[in-house]
Amino acid sequence: MSEQTVAVPVDEGRRAGAPLVLVLLGALSAFGPLCMDMYLPGLPELSDDLATPAWAAQATVSVCMAGLAAGQIVAGPISDARGRRGPLLAGVGVFTLSSLLCALAPSIVVLLLLRLVQGLAGAAGIAIARAIVRDRHDDPAHAAREFAILTVISGVAPILAPSLGGAVLEVGDWRAIFVVLAGVGLVLWLGTWRVIPETLPRERRHGGGLAQTGRAIAVLVRDRGFVGLALACGLSFGAMAVYIAGSPFVLEHRHGIGPTVFAVVFGVNAAGLIASSWVGRTLVARVGAPALLAGGQAMQVAGGALVLVTVLAGLGLAPLLAGLFLVVSATGVLVPNATALAMADHPEIAGSASGVLGLVAFGLGAVLAPLAGVAGDSALPMAITIFAAATGGAVALRAAR
Repeated sequence: MSEQTVAVPVDEGRRAGAPLVLVLLGALSAFGPLCMDMYLPGLPELSDDLATPAWAAQATVSVCMAGLAAGQIVAGPISDARGRRGPLLAGVGVFTLSSLLCALAPSIVVLLLLRLVQGLAGAAGIAIARAIVRDRHDDPAHAAREFAILTVISGVAPILAPSLGGAVLEVGDWRAIFVVLAGVGLVLWLGTWRVIPETLPRERRHGGGLAQTGRAIAVLVRDRGFVGLALACGLSFGAMAVYIAGSPFVLEHRHGIGPTVFAVVFGVNAAGLIASSWVGRTLVARVGAPALLAGGQAMQVAGGALVLVTVLAGLGLAPLLAGLFLVVSATGVLVPNATALAMADHPEIAGSASGVLGLVAFGLGAVLAPLAGVAGDSALPMAITIFAAATGGAVALRAAR
């Protein structure tokens, strides 16, 4: 689709075909959990097959997350200079190729390098998807409605991805999971090429280069409102990462929940995230993104406090599950509205703003998630970290105001 034929109206989301665009953007936003979580069930087999220690196999997750974080701060500014479609297609294409090469990796060293490339390439989908939503809507309320859909898809993906990986392992080995990821990448590349329009006309692009990128990032860092919103969004993402990393050990080992019941708990929490995102999407035009953001932040603080009090007082499983439900559900309201408000004042550098948001979120997720397991299957580190992330987000949000 030529750039001359594409308008960027505020009501772009009402056009025919917009739902398919949103589904594709949501799928692109889910590259992170697909990359990191889908092959977790295959890590022991990977370690045996490549004759490598467990820590080296686990490092393939860490390097991918590092790529996903760093790649967004590269892909976002490039899309401000070159437009959205070209860098997006390039990123998804490299993701597809690197996924296929991961399936053929002969050693752990080669796999680590390819996983880094896979993360860097997948980051383009995450960062540019957010920038496209910002291009389509000048009104934060309209943008928040679309970010809510992206949040649903990317939020449910880490919950479903390990199960999907386990299903693949029933018929193949760990390499088959990367073949599936390559297939997903190919489908998304074709969908992007066919459906997603160019949303950044030439007259709105800047010259690019490191100097321009540095200036754009300096503008964002000096904006106290943007920094506060980015931290609030990132810490909410971090709380979710801690829940994903810590809950299997706490619920299964500490409280004796079996795998089937654990899957049900994950499903209920996923339903809570979907429901809260949908309610927020419905209400945002009526009550405004700032009010929903404040409500979501308060909800996550309350959930984190309930988790912490339950663990400290030994109140049992039921209030723990209730607190975790609140923490996860709050993400569905908090993240889309924080993202929309953070990017609202920077339309000229939306890609850079998206890249910084992604760097903060994935960086905090990478730092906070391992803290959930510092004391084995004890629930206290997970509870403290979730509560600290939630209250830190509230402090950042207050500073942003």
